[in-house]
Amino acid sequence: MECPHCHEEIVGMACPDCGVNIPPESRFCMSCGTLITEGGAGEENEPDELDLDERILCPDGTCTGIIVDGKCTECGMSTSEKPDSA
Repeated sequence: MECPHCHEEIVGMACPDCGVNIPPESRFCMSCGTLITEGGAGEENEPDELDLDERILCPDGTCTGIIVDGKCTECGMSTSEKPDSA
């Protein structure tokens, strides 16, 4: 894989599905979208599905995060904090 800015070779790995060279820390293939896991690609290694009906949205209103363990995954706001009103 070549850096688009400096044109030096970036060390990578081959996607297990399509074979395109991707960065080693990738979670998904940039070419085919395959989920990359420690065990390789495939249905048996996919994480549990997120239950979208049970998620709690960030109280900020402009943040795209969800509440996990009492705090927003994006901005860190807790459910007890009130957002500043403008």
